[in-house]
Amino acid sequence: MSDLEKLVQSVCEIYATIDAQVAEYQSLKKCKACGKCCDFARFGHKLFVTTPEIIFLNQNLQPEKIKTMQTSICPYNQKGRCTIYPFRFAGCRIFFCKADKDLQSRLSESAIKNFKSLCTEFDIPYIYSDLKKALNNFQLP
Repeated sequence: MSDLEKLVQSVCEIYATIDAQVAEYQSLKKCKACGKCCDFARFGHKLFVTTPEIIFLNQNLQPEKIKTMQTSICPYNQKGRCTIYPFRFAGCRIFFCKADKDLQSRLSESAIKNFKSLCTEFDIPYIYSDLKKALNNFQLP
């Protein structure tokens, strides 16, 4: 297995951990998948992503490529639905409008720590950037 494949697998494992931690809480609060949180400016939310997450998305979009972000709405939100749902970022997995802010903070800090560790392990630059900048300037390290 190549280093790139190992990195992608490691990101997948981080996402699975986040999903498991969020699942019980979400079942109680019922995210309606309304897509409002994908319009970051309207919802008062800013999504930040890391280098491993952008690499993971790029690898899973093949042969499609990373889309640029022209507005405050995630370019993968089409008609109120996420078109990359299985490959969505940690922030998308953690945040939803009825979620507990303390839980979100704890999960976000843990995810960031894990992504930083991956950057060290795979010798790639750690970049923590807002989604628009990350998508519009994407280049593989």
